[in-house]
Parts: sequence; C-alpha cells; structure tokens
Amino acid sequence: MNNNLLLIIVGVAVILAVSYAVFNYLCVKKMEEGTERMGEIAGAIRIGANAFIRYEYKLVAIIGAIIAVVVFIVISWQAAIAFVIGAVLSASAGWVGMKIATYANVRVTNKARETGDLGKTLKVAFKGGSVMGLCVAGFALLGVIIVYCVFGIAAGQIDEIASGEIGRNFITGLESSFTMTLSGYALGCSIIAMFNRVGGGIYTKAADMGADLVGKTEAHIPEDDPRNPATIADNVGDNVGDVAGLGSDLLESYVGAILSAVMLACELFMHDVYASTELLNRMLLFPVIFAGCGLISCVIGISYILIKPRLSKNVHMELNIATWISAAVTIGAGAVLSYFMFRDVDLALPAVGFKVGAFSPWLAAVCGILAGILIGIISEYYTSYDYKPTKKISQSSKEGPALTVTQGLANGMISCMLPVVVLAVAIFGSYALAGMYGIACAAFGMLSFVAATVSVDTYGPISDNAGGIAEMSGLEHGVREITDKLDSVGNTTAAIGKGFAIGSAAFAALSLMTSYLYAFTGSNLLLDLIDPLTLCGALCGAALPFLFSGMLIEAVAKAARKMVEEVRRQFREIKGLLEGETLPDYKTCIEISSQGALKEMRIPCIMCILFPLVTGFIFGPMFVAGLLIGATITAIMLALFCGNAGGAWDNAKKFIEAGGVEGEGKGSPAHDASVVGDTVGDPLKDTVGPSLDILIKIMSTVSLVAVVVFSKFNLFGTLGII
Repeated sequence: MNNNLLLIIVGVAVILAVSYAVFNYLCVKKMEEGTERMGEIAGAIRIGANAFIRYEYKLVAIIGAIIAVVVFIVISWQAAIAFVIGAVLSASAGWVGMKIATYANVRVTNKARETGDLGKTLKVAFKGGSVMGLCVAGFALLGVIIVYCVFGIAAGQIDEIASGEIGRNFITGLESSFTMTLSGYALGCSIIAMFNRVGGGIYTKAADMGADLVGKTEAHIPEDDPRNPATIADNVGDNVGDVAGLGSDLLESYVGAILSAVMLACELFMHDVYASTELLNRMLLFPVIFAGCGLISCVIGISYILIKPRLSKNVHMELNIATWISAAVTIGAGAVLSYFMFRDVDLALPAVGFKVGAFSPWLAAVCGILAGILIGIISEYYTSYDYKPTKKISQSSKEGPALTVTQGLANGMISCMLPVVVLAVAIFGSYALAGMYGIACAAFGMLSFVAATVSVDTYGPISDNAGGIAEMSGLEHGVREITDKLDSVGNTTAAIGKGFAIGSAAFAALSLMTSYLYAFTGSNLLLDLIDPLTLCGALCGAALPFLFSGMLIEAVAKAARKMVEEVRRQFREIKGLLEGETLPDYKTCIEISSQGALKEMRIPCIMCILFPLVTGFIFGPMFVAGLLIGATITAIMLALFCGNAGGAWDNAKKFIEAGGVEGEGKGSPAHDASVVGDTVGDPLKDTVGPSLDILIKIMSTVSLVAVVVFSKFNLFGTLGII
C-alpha cells in the first residue's frame, strides 16, 4: 500500500474529528443557560477554572522549558522540539475540555429544567463530553503525524535507521535516533498529564472533602447547597481535575501506546531481529494508521447518541452502545488494514514473531481491545450500585463509618484480581500472536477508540456540575434527580475509563521496557532479577508508587484541612448563613484549593521525573530496569484498587440517597457513614488512582530518553562497582 496515501487517511481522520468537535462546541454554546441565577453560578465556576489553569500552566511552562533545554543539550534538538509539541498539544486538549465543560454544565441543568427528559439531557452532557474526546484523540494524532512526517521522513531519521547510520548529538556525541525523538514527544505529553492530573486532583478533592465533611455530616445540609462556601470550589475542581486532568491523562496514554509500538519496531530493526526495510516502514506506520481508523470509528459511535432521535432512559446502555459501535468498527477496519499492509511481506514476518501471517498484529490489537472491554465490565461490576459489591457497602453503612470503610477496602482489594488476570492473558496472547511487537499492538488496540471512552468519561463531571448548579439555583427536585442519575452512571464510566488507562499503561510500559533494554544491552534482552542490583531496584520501585500515593493523599489532606477550617469559620462567623439569609464567601475557598494544589503538586510531580534519573546516574541502567519493573507491578495493583474502591464508596452513598437502603436516606446515620466512606475514597479515585498510570509511563519514558547517557556515565560504573 502507498505510505503517503495511508498518512493522508490519518490526516483526514484528524480533520474530521477536530471539525466535529468544533461543531459540537458551537452547538453547546448556542444553547440557553437558563435563569439569571444559573448563569451567575456557571460564570463563577468558569472564572475559577480559568484562573486555576492559567496559574498551573505558568508553573508547568517554566518546568517544561527547563526540561526542553536539558533534552536539547543532552539528547537532540529534534527530541527537544518534539517535547514542546507534545506539551503544547496535551495542554491544549486539557484547556479545550475544561472550557467546554464550564459551558456545558449549565446547559445540561437548563435542558433538564425545561424538558424533564433524561434522554434529551444526556444528549447535551454527551455532546459536551464529545468535544473533549474528539480533541484528545485528534490532537494526539496530529502531533504524531507532525513528528513522523517532519522528523521521521523530512529530516531523514527513518532513513538513518534503515541505513544503520544513526545521527549523533552535536554537543555530547551520543547517538540520537528516531526513537529518541518519539520519546521526546511522549515525554511532553506525560509532563502535562502529570501536572494536570495531580494538580487538578488535589484541587477538586480538597474542595469536595471540605464541602462534604462540614456541609453534609456536621451542618446536615444537602450536597451543593448554596449555603456551603466550598460548593463553587468543588464544582471548579470537577472541571480542572476530572475534565482537564482526564483529557491530558488519556491523551498521554494514547500517545504512549501508539509510540511504544513505533519505537519497538525501530529497536527490533536496529538490533537485527529482522532486516526488511519494507517491513520496517509497515511496522512504523501500522499503529498510526490503526489509530486513525479508530478515530473515524469513534466519530460513528459518538454520532449514534447525538443523531438518534430519542434515547432510552437506560443511560448506561446508550453509552455502552456508543462505545461498542466504536470498538466494533475499529476491529473491522483493523482487519482490513492489517491484511493489506502485511500481505506482501509474508516472508519477513516470522522473524518478528508474527505467527498468523498478515493478521498477526491485528489479532494482537484485538487482544487489547477485548481486554479493555473485559476490564471495563469488571470495573462496572465492582463500582455500580446495580450490583452486589456496592450494595454491600451501602448496607454496611447502617453499622457506622468504620464498617463502611472496611467493606469498601475489601471490595477494592478483591476487585484487583480479575483485571490483572485479564491483563496477563492478553499480554501472553498478544505475545504468542505477534511477539513483543504484539504486546505493543495490544496497548494501542486497547485505546484505539479513546475518543469514545473519553467522551463517555467527560460527560460524568459535566453532569455532576449540572447537579450542583441545580441545587445552588434552587430548582425543583426533579431536575436534581435527572442530573444525579447521569452523575451516578458517570462514576461507573469513570472507573471503566481508569481501567482502560492503567491496562494500556501495563502494555505500553512492557514495550518501553523492551526498547529500554535494547538501548544499552544490544541484542541481549535477558534481565536477571536475581542480580542484587536489579533486585534492589525492583524493591525500591515496588515501594515508589506507595510513596507517591502517600504524598498525594497527604497533599489532599493538607488542603482539605484548610478548607474544613474555612467552611467552619464561615458557618460560625457569618450571621444568617445557615438560615439562607446571606451568601457565603466562595472566593476564599477557591483560593484555598488553588494555592493548596499549586503548592502541593510540585514535589510528587518532580520526584517521578528525577527518581529514575538520579538512581540511573548513581547505580546504572540495571538498577533502573529493576526500578521500572517493581514500580509497574505495584502501580497497576494500586491504581485498580484506588479506582474501584473510590467509585464503589461514591456510588454506595448515591444508592442510599436514591432510597436503595430501606429506612435510610439523606441525613440518616447510614447516609452520614456513607459520606465518610465517599470522602475516604475521594483522593483515591480522583487523585491517586489516575496519577499512577502516568507515573509508570513517565518513569519509563524518562528512563528511555536518559539511558543513552547514564548507561555510559554512572557513579557505580566509574568506581568499578559494576
């Protein structure tokens, strides 16, 4: 097949997706905001979200500029430019998603107010979410195409790999191949994702915990009650954490999955696993084209909900159908693509482990897709209040907060086993079908329809905001019932999305590990875990996600403590506040969350970048190899536990509020206990869990970029210890 024609197909997919996103953005903005009070509240949320993201991006720009200069000096100018491209596109995706969420939230409330129809309200929320989903995939692929065409083709870095004449850095003299340029792009995406996820997560959970602990359990006023000073900050947090953070997170996962396959194809060729330059070009292009096909499939799946004349009241089913359509069309298009791309290079395929001929990479990608769907189903079972595990947590709430927390911990821990089994089967299956390249195919297969999954994920916080606006505007109870139903489903879809992110991270980390080992061991991919240095690295790596998670939880606790004190102060000192005679000081609460997030996010984010670098320059590459393995294994478990436990606690509370537990409801002792459980789960599901998949990918990418340096220059090697 003509390579230029294939790249044109991806370009068309990007243009189609971004154009559709712009169209949906304009459609949402044209809708009415509702009453004057609704507009005022939405405006306050918008101002708070804009202010926070501006401050955050200023900080990230400074850190990013420093990293770009270091990459330029040590690695290559190509990698430095690619890093900037990745950072800009990832930041843009987060910013666009945050903007549309702050416009869509009040429109969702107004649609529920005007129509009282669940299906019509779902359409508005999903239309807002689709802007984020389409921009995430569209911007990510746009950056991949730019890097591939400018540096791979125009600058000749792919030809350098084919000829074996790799360019060198003009300052350090170290080799600087196309894989380093791709790593630079992935690193740029990862840096933004880490700061958006961690900063937004600390912000939103500090506000949420402050609002819940004082407002609900002490003052016994409803969630999002206008008398609660932390409500606006809480709603701002949904946009900067659950929307901007989510978008940057899954864009980074998507890019990491695609580029891990491209980088692995380069490494396999450079280390003589196969010798066909034609096969090299096909293996480089296949992940990019497959992602383009997936993006077109997502446009079709998203259109199902937006074009269908009348949606049913089964919100979850409608969202699932949109995702299944996207996945099914992707699978079909991938089969055709795989056949036409690899059918005429059959003689070279066995060298790279393709066991089923031209269909091998497609079948490996299908393993990833099926694994993602199964992990989603498992996450739904453990987090939705339609099933037994979450109902058990609701029932436990009748016995008090201690048993609520205990039951939730048990549920979260138990929920880790089945997803890991699915991942293990998928890893082995994809390897058996297409070798190490097959594992990378499974990674981008799992996220090939990311535009649909992000659209479904983003609709959740938009609906959550809509409920807050309904409560603060004093709208009739029926409006809040509609938004609560959408929000409840959103909690489950968010847990499913987090499962996709951590699952793909496991595949991508394994592919990046292979590229990492090739970078300094030549063709020897054996890693001796019994070697004391590697084993020490694995032990330290296993502890690292716990250290990182503890730092994030402590950061949330510090910011939340200040928020609790401020809410109590206002209830105590502002006369007539609890009686509804005067409005609280929302601005101070927003400032507390902003300052807390910006202050507390720096050390965890910088640590995950510096840890592999510092240990690499002291102990050498084998220690870092063990570090990456240990961190990946424990991060997967922790992320699954945090996402599922937190989602289940949240939905257990909502089950009680919906009257699911006989004799209990809002304001009852059981509800108070469930609020405590939800509060415990807040930093787990929305701060720690989503950040862990970024942790392992950013560590893998940083290690891959820097290994060419610290494999030659490290303290233990200089002293002759290794």
